[in-house]
Amino acid sequence: MGKLLSLLSRDDSNCCSSPRYDIFLDFENAAPTDTERDVYEEVQRVLLDSERILEEIQCYKGAGKEIREAIADPSRISQERAWRAVKPLVDKLLRCYNHSLELQRVVPRLLGSLVGGAMSPTQHLEQQQALVKQFAEILEFVLKFDEHKMKTPAIQNDFSYYRRSVSRGGLINADLPPGDEPHISADVANRMSLFYAQATPMLKVLSEATSQFVNDNQQDLENTTETLSTMAKVCLRMLENP
Repeated sequence: MGKLLSLLSRDDSNCCSSPRYDIFLDFENAAPTDTERDVYEEVQRVLLDSERILEEIQCYKGAGKEIREAIADPSRISQERAWRAVKPLVDKLLRCYNHSLELQRVVPRLLGSLVGGAMSPTQHLEQQQALVKQFAEILEFVLKFDEHKMKTPAIQNDFSYYRRSVSRGGLINADLPPGDEPHISADVANRMSLFYAQATPMLKVLSEATSQFVNDNQQDLENTTETLSTMAKVCLRMLENP
């Protein structure tokens, strides 16, 4: 990722006027070819779920009021009220976290199609525009998700309260109605905590998935950085020359 960033930030005043960047990415009408269809459909299923995940994080309403009342009044009624407010929010956070694992799974496969083989970066962008569009949509989702996460401190507060409640037992060990009991293992809770502790958790997942792909496919290192940097500069050229 470091090499990619250096390529993107390189001071090359004539780069966007170069013929190699004179490509039109037809995001409106891009369609997969038969050879791309399997990868395209797999990634598309994840992207469709991304829309729902983004709606959930955009509409996230924390349980701060109930948590504060439970801290001020440790009675069973207050604890139950706080738990029932936090539990569905944690379910939502678990869905978001699981979606990050899906992104982590499909990004290397998408990159493998976009940078592998004998085609040059320009040829990849010209001939695989449906996959290029999907990679752009993943980037858009990642940036939007992280933007909303950074503006929602209640996420970490709610999850911290959930973990404290589970570790204390008490109410959690009582006879809660089906669906209200804890259902996240300690291992998953730890990984979720590390995920949401990041300022930009989805971007970290994307960066790590890309880095892992490069580490596993050293033969494609140069093509990966060149293809992604060319894609960025082509998009910049399209914006500058509508």
